[in-house]
Amino acid sequence: MAPPTHPTTTAAGRSILVTRADTAAAGRTVVLDLGGSGRAVLTCAEARQVAAGLVREAADGDPRGAGRTEAVHLRDDQYAVSVRGHVLTVDQPVAAGGADTAPTPLELFTASLAGCVAHYAGRYLARHGIDREGLRVTVDHRMATDRPARIASVEVRIVAPGLPGERTAGLLAVASHCTVHNTLTHPPEVTFAVKEAEPCASRTS
Repeated sequence: MAPPTHPTTTAAGRSILVTRADTAAAGRTVVLDLGGSGRAVLTCAEARQVAAGLVREAADGDPRGAGRTEAVHLRDDQYAVSVRGHVLTVDQPVAAGGADTAPTPLELFTASLAGCVAHYAGRYLARHGIDREGLRVTVDHRMATDRPARIASVEVRIVAPGLPGERTAGLLAVASHCTVHNTLTHPPEVTFAVKEAEPCASRTS
């Protein structure tokens, strides 16, 4: 069994401890020890589902959720990111010290561009009665070689098999003005602050 993490003591005084174990039968498992209330042995997939559910429920209890994205530490370089009750995880590659259990934040950045372009391109095709079957958007990026660490260039390629040649310019005009690309070309003001931890907002039934 892996060395235990520090237990979490709830407001009610109960202790919760999460550890990791390797067994011959189930392989790597996650052990959730609820103190005197028992323990649960979860597969890694089950543990991620439980973690995502906890983060989702905590996020749903925050009345300020609109327009908010929150990243919560899971373990090591893994974080659960919640958006309007949807939860995804981020990690780092093994070569960078992570466990490669999920995409990196930078990969989600390029994924958001690909998804946004695909959405706008798909809507354009639908408006003009063109089948979206086979629509594909590929985004490749190149990292800068100097500081600060950042993406230096991005190439977006759209494949729309049913697109007539005379519609190419219109598709490019619409797709290049997707909201994510607009945000890149008109950067928002970003501010940083360190704040004290806030308790979960209470729910009303």
